[in-house]
Amino acid sequence: MNREAKAKMPGTHGLTETDVATSPEASPEATQPILSITDLTLGVKRGNSTTSIVDGVSFDVAPGDRFGLVGESGSGKSMTLRAIAGLLPGGVEVLSGHAYFRGVDLFSLSAEDRRALMGPQIAMVFQEPMTALNPVMRVGEQIAEGSRRHLGLSRKAAMGLAVDMMAKTGIPDPIRRARAYPHELSGGLRQRIMIAMALSCRPKLLLCDEPMTALDVTVQHQVLNLLEELCDDFDASLLFVTHDLAVVNQTCSELAVMYSGRIVEFGTVASVLQNPRHPYTKGLLDSAPDFDQPDRALIPIPGFPPHLADKTPGCSFAPRCSFATEACLTGTPPLTTVRPTTMQPTTVQPGAGVACYRSDEIAEGVLA
Repeated sequence: MNREAKAKMPGTHGLTETDVATSPEASPEATQPILSITDLTLGVKRGNSTTSIVDGVSFDVAPGDRFGLVGESGSGKSMTLRAIAGLLPGGVEVLSGHAYFRGVDLFSLSAEDRRALMGPQIAMVFQEPMTALNPVMRVGEQIAEGSRRHLGLSRKAAMGLAVDMMAKTGIPDPIRRARAYPHELSGGLRQRIMIAMALSCRPKLLLCDEPMTALDVTVQHQVLNLLEELCDDFDASLLFVTHDLAVVNQTCSELAVMYSGRIVEFGTVASVLQNPRHPYTKGLLDSAPDFDQPDRALIPIPGFPPHLADKTPGCSFAPRCSFATEACLTGTPPLTTVRPTTMQPTTVQPGAGVACYRSDEIAEGVLA
């Protein structure tokens, strides 16, 4: 089951006076976000010019929370995740902003200290395990490598832990499968190997970069349930990057919708998916099948996402938006707190946000 979580505006760290007053015995770790991204801007420098690919992104992940970053390819969600993990591709730089993990700014750490955190504190599950796993190394040894390096276990103890983690991830006959090479396993089993590797040192934060893309729907469902169960068992927080709203709905309690490098809507999964206020979020929902309404016509979003090097003034979604006005073409709407409307006076979650000049009209149903 997804945990209930209170939405918060990015950068507020999720604390209010009421929280403090009603939780006098809460420890700082229990009340502070485990991860706080503040005004993160990433870019590519070429000569004297800089192209931003992530622009002023802020959000918090609370301890034990499940947080989703959603958007089309090129929206900046995976780059945000890789910046947190210290795995940005060559040429991409952190231009400004902070990534606080348990109060420590990851961007201020040395490369050695950053590597020391990856594994025992922060772990990552990649999109395609065949590119992340070593093709000439048995999978059991690959799982054991992390616990030997970070936990100081002997080879025998680390292999025992590896087999145990494989069993926990639902891999049948784990002793035999531990001796297999990646190419000898199916895509679903390889992804379970990646999850076992990521969780073998019991990290407090798990980063997932579209780990369901290469799996069929049935296996996706199994792996998602497994991720959720293991995060509960190990008390790990989850930051999940995906383009699939159904995956976020199943897995996460809060989400941020990204478009062209910016967060355009933010809140609890239930409030955003049931009452979208940004036309891009509404477009994503209208273009996705709804099994509760099998006869509903799918409405694709027209056009294509903007090229990051060709950003123009105004809202980046305006050229694809049927609701755009002159103001949308000239000004960039800020991410502001969502307000209740006459049609939805009680459905707004505290701290939810949207970056759209016409969000109230969308919420009222005036624009459809």
